[in-house]
Amino acid sequence: MKLHEISDNPGSSKNRMRVGRGIGSGKGKTCGRGVKGQKARTGVAVKGFEGGQMPLHRRLPKRGFTNLFAVNYNEVNIGRIQQAVEAGKLNADAPVTVAALIAAGVVSKPRDGVKILGQGKLSAKLSFEVAAASKSAVAAIESAGGSIKLLTAEKASA
Repeated sequence: MKLHEISDNPGSSKNRMRVGRGIGSGKGKTCGRGVKGQKARTGVAVKGFEGGQMPLHRRLPKRGFTNLFAVNYNEVNIGRIQQAVEAGKLNADAPVTVAALIAAGVVSKPRDGVKILGQGKLSAKLSFEVAAASKSAVAAIESAGGSIKLLTAEKASA
């Protein structure tokens, strides 16, 4: 196969319809826009307009709300942290913090902190300083001989 032999499948694209090219073309004179009126003109914006009737998007009720106090954590499984330790990206002697996880490439941005989840196996003895952790993650960290310090508990008591 050569570059000049590559082509689209037949019928995958249509040619542009040339309008205003005589009666015989089927798209002459008014070019398929009908006769006069707002929609025959340029610059039409009547997408949600229903002729003065209350439009559908205003007839339907509003639903839900945005919780101002919701926290958006980066969720990281202990298996992913173990991979980073084995690859030499995370230092096992230093505490595992948000900054350390970003530097290791485990998480991309800090958000509202990191929550450790219990999926996977953890064999390294690590000390964590994170916002939150699941019960299974805490159990896995402590069974591996590590420790965990939750940072949100400090904010609540302060």
